[in-house]
Parts: sequence; C-alpha cells; structure tokens
Amino acid sequence: MGDDATVVLTDIKAALASAEKEAEKKPAALLVVGGDLNGTIFDLKGEEVGAGRNADNAIPLDFNGISRYHFKITCISDEEHMVEDAGSKNGTFVNNKKIEGKLLLNKGDMVKIGSIALKYLPKGDPERLTYDKLQHEANTDSHTGCYNKGYFNNALDLEVKKSKITGNPLSLVVFDLDHFKKLNDNYGHDAGDYVLKVVAELIRSHGVRENDIFARYGGEEFVILLPKTNLKQSFEISERLRKLLETHDFIYDNQKLPVTASIGVADYRQGVTTGTELFKRADEAVYKSKEGGRNQVNFFRPK
Repeated sequence: MGDDATVVLTDIKAALASAEKEAEKKPAALLVVGGDLNGTIFDLKGEEVGAGRNADNAIPLDFNGISRYHFKITCISDEEHMVEDAGSKNGTFVNNKKIEGKLLLNKGDMVKIGSIALKYLPKGDPERLTYDKLQHEANTDSHTGCYNKGYFNNALDLEVKKSKITGNPLSLVVFDLDHFKKLNDNYGHDAGDYVLKVVAELIRSHGVRENDIFARYGGEEFVILLPKTNLKQSFEISERLRKLLETHDFIYDNQKLPVTASIGVADYRQGVTTGTELFKRADEAVYKSKEGGRNQVNFFRPK
C-alpha cells in the first residue's frame, strides 16, 4: 500500500473512531421518518417518556389519528427501553404489528401511530450523528449560531400550548440592537457582522439556561423564550442582559463600537392563546423601550 493510501486509511480510521466516541455520548432516541417532522430526533430522557397530541408530552405529535396520550416509553436502563400503548383510540404499532402490553425495543424498530413513524435508535448509535447534523443546520442561523426564526416560531407555539395545559409560567424577551443601521453606515457591514456574532456569544455564555430558547429573529432582532419563568424573573434577566451589552467593549478595527439594546418582555397570561399573540405583546414592549429613549427594558402592560 502506498504512502498516500496509508495516510487516507489512517484518516478514515481516525474519523470513524471520533464519530464512535461522539456517538457514545448520545442517549437513545426516536427518529421521525417521513412527513412534516422528517429527521426530527426526540431523545429518550428520564424514566418515562410520553407521546401524543397534548403539548405536555415529551414527544408532542399534534396530528390526525393520534390520541392526546398515545404511547409511552419506559427506560429499563440506558440501553433498554420498552414501549406500551397508553390507551389510545387507534393503537400503537411496532414493525406494523399492533402491540399489547409492553414490548422491548430493538435497534431499528419502527413505532407507528397515525401517519407518524418513529425509528428507535439505541444509545450510542452512530447513525443519529447524520440526523443531528442535518437538524442543526436546518434549525440554526449560520451567522450567529443561534436558533433561527422557523425553529423559534415552532417552539413558541409549543411552549404556549404547554403553559395552557400545565399552568406553568412562560416569558418571552425580544430585543433590538439600537441604531444598528447607523452602526453599519458609520463603521461598515463587517463591523455590524462582528457585533451580531459577539452579542450572540455574550448572551449564550451569560444569559441563557439549558432549557431557554435563544434565536436570531431577523436582522438585529433577537428573542429568548424562557419556560417556567414569570414576568418578574424575566424582567430581572433582561435588565442584566441589557447591562451586559451596554458595558461590554465591542472593539473592531481598533475602534470601540456603540452597542446597546431596547428590550421588551411579556409573559403568558389570560388573553394569550397563541405564540403569535405573545410575540406581539413582547414586540410592543420593545417599541415602548425605543420611544422611551432606547437602552432600556419595558414589559407589556394591557391597555
């Protein structure tokens, strides 16, 4: 074997070993195969994972033919999971056979409910790495590394539905970078791109918890969805983030750039029935911050 072939083979072995090591960290999961959610991965975390139309399921599937609580997965160990129907109207099928009682899942088993098919991937299965990459690319803003608008809108609708069912608080923070067009005009678009990236890094490292959803909504507008967070808590978080941006030194091409943000906060409460309504309330609070002189936080007040 020639030297070049040896190098290539060594690189391939190293890449495979790296992929296997990365896959070992991944929990067991169900992968949606086909339909609107094709490629979506639901990790199987916790002792029991429910699936169905209701938003409080760990696997929410709001589609025709699916019951509010359709099936559940029980974790026997990290490597073993059992599926059972949860009293659904149309039944749960594994490999096209309707199940009765509990059934141990094996690698590649297909769980079907209504028109949705989910493939079982055991812990450490390297197959899921491909789908993780595709899902990441589909849901992420390439410039800042935040979630994108499409992902955020879906998450917002789902979290509002969850709050309706569970009664848990939910808050939304929306913020615009102040005078961003002027910054681009005065310092150049490269400087503007630099600011967007650094803002995203600062928020991710100082202001976003594991279950929060931080997204770039468009242009210089960002959003943070805060599950299980009331209005007082979200206002305090927003004020901390406002100060973080105001006091950080944004240095580009040896120049300090002026960066502040106008922030609006709203929470789920009576009168909010959709994610769109919650967003409109937070957006209205942003305009209040702008009208008040910018670089401030305001929360939505019903008229």
